[in-house]
Amino acid sequence: MSRQKVLFVCIHNSARSQMAEEMLRQLGGDRFDVESAGIEPGKLNPVVVEVLKEVDIDIAGKKTQAVMDLLKQGRLYSYVITVCDETSAERCPVFPGHAKRLHWGFTDPSKFEGTWDEKLKQTRAVRDQIRDKIQAWLGVSSTGS
Repeated sequence: MSRQKVLFVCIHNSARSQMAEEMLRQLGGDRFDVESAGIEPGKLNPVVVEVLKEVDIDIAGKKTQAVMDLLKQGRLYSYVITVCDETSAERCPVFPGHAKRLHWGFTDPSKFEGTWDEKLKQTRAVRDQIRDKIQAWLGVSSTGS
């Protein structure tokens, strides 16, 4: 059985797309080749690094990457999934090939305000929403839908 290629996209590749990539890698097993990228890649969000560590995922040494670099390399995907808000999702490029495009909107952790602990709490909620969405999607995609 060939592995489906999945790309998660958000603006900076610093939070939501990174969490989605790692959650699918953890939950999807060997069914997927998964990557993430950003329209304007930035630096990893340290709060995201922390909340992923809480679920045994370490991305501390990971680099962000640009969507355009993947396009230039001619990469093809089974699914391109945007995880940013509706306005930002419209800025995502169209990938060549027959990728199925999905949009899963999640709040941007870089917009959270408050103390470190308050940001952790809010980011945990986004992490858990992403995990729940991926678990639901895996249930659907395993039935061929």
